[in-house]
Amino acid sequence: MTSQIIGSDLDDLVRRIPNGAKLAIPKTDCAGAMAATRALIRRKAQNLHLIVVPTSGLQADLLIGAGCVETVEGSGITMGEYGQAPCFGRFVREGRIKLKDSTCPAVYAGLQAAEKGIPFMPMRGLIGSDLAAYRDDYTIMSNPFADDDPIMAVRAIQPDVALFHTPLADRHGNVWVGRHKPLMLLAHASKETLATVEEVREDNLLDDPVYGPATIPSIYITAVAQAARGAWPLGLTGHYREDSEHFAEYMRLAATEGGMVDYLDRHVRRVGVAAE
Repeated sequence: MTSQIIGSDLDDLVRRIPNGAKLAIPKTDCAGAMAATRALIRRKAQNLHLIVVPTSGLQADLLIGAGCVETVEGSGITMGEYGQAPCFGRFVREGRIKLKDSTCPAVYAGLQAAEKGIPFMPMRGLIGSDLAAYRDDYTIMSNPFADDDPIMAVRAIQPDVALFHTPLADRHGNVWVGRHKPLMLLAHASKETLATVEEVREDNLLDDPVYGPATIPSIYITAVAQAARGAWPLGLTGHYREDSEHFAEYMRLAATEGGMVDYLDRHVRRVGVAAE
């Protein structure tokens, strides 16, 4: 019998992300859930606290440019070889979003604290940086086991919802993430986890000696929707390549407010654009 986790369509899936939610998304090379992101924009999501783990690119920039984001937390948003993220840069300069700047290790440390159910995670790398002065949720404390040994306490980061795309799930609701182990951390740390996948198999992935070690058990998964080419225009290893022509079009249009409206009309507000 198929798990109730399986079977959501994209609209059902994104309805689980309330306005104002702390929404965590992975870095670009983990293949973001772009089809779900477009559905979220069509749903007119608002005031999201977007946690990029630990960085993001097109997925975050698109949500920002569509007016869905109030706060960005993470260590960077960039379009990589295509240049700076146009909407992110514009919105920060104009004060239209709040920014909680961080570092990659600090983002992971906060999520690890939430994963373990503890209030903070100690780390060292932030001491002496500007971030220690500007983040009131980073606190320098004394090492209780040594004298004259300050250490930074990073508050736990618990997203309301984690959203990502992977190649494969099974009918029980287990989700295979391959080499992208940070997705496991996201699922463990978040209150709810939503996944889109290319394929749903009948057999139990946890019983497979190859797939099992890189599979998130269904106990950590809230809902799964099947979405062919669900990461497009990002690439998905072993399935399809990044659409460089589309990225070039995005960079050209998103450079201005009017161009961004044009992009949203062409590629987001119409359903099914990834299949064209």
